[in-house]
Amino acid sequence: MRTRRTKVSGSHAVYHCMTRTVNGERLFGDREKEILRKMLWQVAEFSGVEILTYCIMSNHFHVLVRVFDGQQVSDVELMRRYKILYPKPTKYQEASAVQMAKTLEAGGEEAACIRQKLRARMGDVSEFMKAVKQRFSVWYNRSHQRYGTLWAERFKSVLVEGKGNPLQTMAAYIDLNPVRAGIVADPKDYRFCGYAEAVAGDPKALAGLVQVWKDYLGQGQSGEAAVSRALKSHRLLIFGKRAAEPCLPEMTRRQALQVLEQEDGCLSKHAILRCRVRYFTDGAIFGSQEFVHGFVGAWQMEKGRKHPPKVNALRGADWGDLSVINSLKRQVFS
Repeated sequence: MRTRRTKVSGSHAVYHCMTRTVNGERLFGDREKEILRKMLWQVAEFSGVEILTYCIMSNHFHVLVRVFDGQQVSDVELMRRYKILYPKPTKYQEASAVQMAKTLEAGGEEAACIRQKLRARMGDVSEFMKAVKQRFSVWYNRSHQRYGTLWAERFKSVLVEGKGNPLQTMAAYIDLNPVRAGIVADPKDYRFCGYAEAVAGDPKALAGLVQVWKDYLGQGQSGEAAVSRALKSHRLLIFGKRAAEPCLPEMTRRQALQVLEQEDGCLSKHAILRCRVRYFTDGAIFGSQEFVHGFVGAWQMEKGRKHPPKVNALRGADWGDLSVINSLKRQVFS
């Protein structure tokens, strides 16, 4: 099902997308996570979207993507991207690609139709998520002699301000998923997240992390210096001032929730990011107050609301001026 997304005017937009398995069943072991990880990168390259970070868990996954509008894609690039989806093509798929290339070269109405269909699948976050979920569902069901729907019907998405504190905080929250689940004490030790891939030196994951911290790095840093500072900055956000110590003596989640919910108190940012915070998955628009205010009218029209929504500041920590549209009347922290 195609879902409408609030869009940013300009060259690109950043979205945090999250989707779960049907009934939240824990279906994914290491093999399944590895296949899904590879598919995320494959489909991203085909779609022309940039993965900034991601995390794959046993019953859901998160991905933070930058989507570029109005891409001009040549026929040669169309064919290159198409072949990415089939790294080990069957004879039929190989023959189909050859015929497609010939049709595009010949031009005419049929070539125009092919271009339109392929380009419609690119530069769109809904098409990206649809392709990932469909391709993985086919593989999973075949591999496990399973039939039927694998994913819950819809995926959640939050439009994220694509720079500075909002982008950095969202990326850190996503990378900390395995820590919140009690799987590891340090996300670098969980191989199915963007931060771990970046620490391991994967070029695409490193490029995503540098993009997250681009505004902080400034224009004067590039190459290895930018990578090193981005890694250090991300780790500092995740662990606080004692970032060099992977196993920090943190308060328990129960204590943290008591401070947040019962005492209406505040925690440090690196401590609160170890709780589940619904702002990151259900806030609809996530960014500075100015950024969120800019989408009040568009969100109101999209949802068919009679009255414009309020812009709500995040509570529970020193978030800076981070805000969301959804008020989240139900429990925010868990």
